[in-house]
Order: sequence, then structure tokens, then C-alpha cells
Amino acid sequence: MTDVAATDPAAPLERPRLPATAALLGYAGLLPPLVAIGIWMFDPIRGGMALALALLYGALILSFLGGMWWGAAAARVAGAALTFWLTIAVMPSLIALAAGMVFFASVVSGAAILAAGLFASLLVDLALLRAGHVPAWWMRLRVPLSVGLGTLTLIAGLLVDRY
Repeated sequence: MTDVAATDPAAPLERPRLPATAALLGYAGLLPPLVAIGIWMFDPIRGGMALALALLYGALILSFLGGMWWGAAAARVAGAALTFWLTIAVMPSLIALAAGMVFFASVVSGAAILAAGLFASLLVDLALLRAGHVPAWWMRLRVPLSVGLGTLTLIAGLLVDRY
């Protein structure tokens, strides 16, 4: 199956097939915060460290999203449009850095910034899809992963605050 449906409005509306490897690896990416929350439930002392790592992981993934956007744009765009997309692509790293700075004052606020960045990333993913820069199945993977990791990041932040 090609990505024609993502760019051609006359293409038949069919549900794009999500590659199994992308689904497997993508959903495996939710394991670190899930494991951290599980550890916290059984051992809050060790779980506090695990939750801190889960928050770091959320920041890393947010930066990773920017890297994906950079690659998608660099492969398909030129000129002023490339400048626009590359500028957008560096924003997740800056948001993750800002969240990291806020963690020193308030873990919950830092987690909220990370979660907001993860949730907002869906707007960029959707724009990339509409512009034809990512595969037609992209949003079938990105929505549950961004919502899932954003939610788990918020939970981790709230639990660290209780620790």
C-alpha cells in the first residue's frame, strides 16, 4: 500500500495498514513509564528513582519526536518550507529543556510541561501528514503513543510529588 491516501483527496478512504514493527516498537516505548509506576506501587522508595527516570524518558522521547520531524522534512522539503519545518523540529528539544529546568522548582509543573509538549506534538504530526511528509498510517501510531506517554508522564510527575 502506498501513501497516496495521505496526499490525494480523490484517493479512496481506506484505513492505512500500520507496519507491525512500528506498532511493536512504538508500544514498547510505553513500557519504561509503566514499569516505573509499577515499581513505585510496590516499593515507593525505589519507585521514586524509577519515576524520575520515567520523566527523563518523557523528555528524551519529546526530543526524539523533533528528530523524526527534522528527518521527514529534510527528506521531502526545500527552501522556505524547509526552514519552517526545521524550526518546528527543534521546538520539542527546547520544551524538554524547559521542563527539565522547571523540575528543580516543581516536578509536577515540569511533568505538565512535558505532557503538554507530547499532546501538542500531535498537531505537528497531523500537519506533516496533511503535507504528505509522513506515511498514511502515521496518526494511527502517533495518537495512542503521544496520548499514552503524555498521560503516563503526568501520572509519574504526580507520584514523584507524593514521594
